[in-house]
Amino acid sequence: MNFHQPPAAHVEHVSINVSDLNASALFYTTIVGLKILYQDHHHIDLTTDGVSPVLSLYQPENPVRKGRTTGLYHFAILLPDRQSLAAFLMHISRQNVDLGAGDHHVSEALYFNDPDGNGIEVYRDRDAGQWIWHEDSVHMVTDPLNVEGIMESYDPHQPWNGMPEDTVIGHLHLHVSDLNAALPFYTEGLGLKTVAALGKQAAFLSFENYHHHIAINTWNGKNAPSPPDNSVGLKEYILRYPSEETLSDAVKRLQALGFEVCASEHGFYSQDPSGNKVLMAF
Repeated sequence: MNFHQPPAAHVEHVSINVSDLNASALFYTTIVGLKILYQDHHHIDLTTDGVSPVLSLYQPENPVRKGRTTGLYHFAILLPDRQSLAAFLMHISRQNVDLGAGDHHVSEALYFNDPDGNGIEVYRDRDAGQWIWHEDSVHMVTDPLNVEGIMESYDPHQPWNGMPEDTVIGHLHLHVSDLNAALPFYTEGLGLKTVAALGKQAAFLSFENYHHHIAINTWNGKNAPSPPDNSVGLKEYILRYPSEETLSDAVKRLQALGFEVCASEHGFYSQDPSGNKVLMAF
């Protein structure tokens, strides 16, 4: 199953604030391998397929960087296959970028930060038939990445030439101030299901039994404050529903829970108790 198209709802697009639009544009095009779709003086849309944006960069007035707040932990870019991950690994290993890595059994992942410290994951999924489920919980770990195994998939005749066209936003991982307060927004409201947890510190949430479309954690501290609007980090994200009916149902559930929902020309805005803003659309 493709977990990033109907019938699965999924995170389709992420918008972040940066301190220097030109420097970030250079990073995301040359290092990450995205392409500029549109730009003006205040923001840039980046794409993989030349048609739809997957990431937007905004430079607010007087940008600041606040530590240990709610907001973005990382956004994750999903590559179509292991060969693409090998090509990206070869490419990024030649750049001056601090790199982390992990084998999560459901996926193989690389981790790094943009110039403002915004977290980025680039990963590939193992076939869903290889994932291990214990009833409603998916088995995920963080083991050392088998770099040599990945590089066996590297094809020198097809070196890295930017993100493949079928690359998508795979998932989004957020800091929240209180896990118990945030969970109803995502599960009872947005309609995700908890498929894994790390005690009372983190929860991994999905549609249609993906390993996770959204994760939330309290690793910046219980009761961490929300960042100011001009802080670098998450601005908002788009959660794409498969139909008008599923979108409408989510809106009604959030309103019944007491969350504010505002209509816009593009869909419906809401935010979790920690101030993380979502645009729900179909």
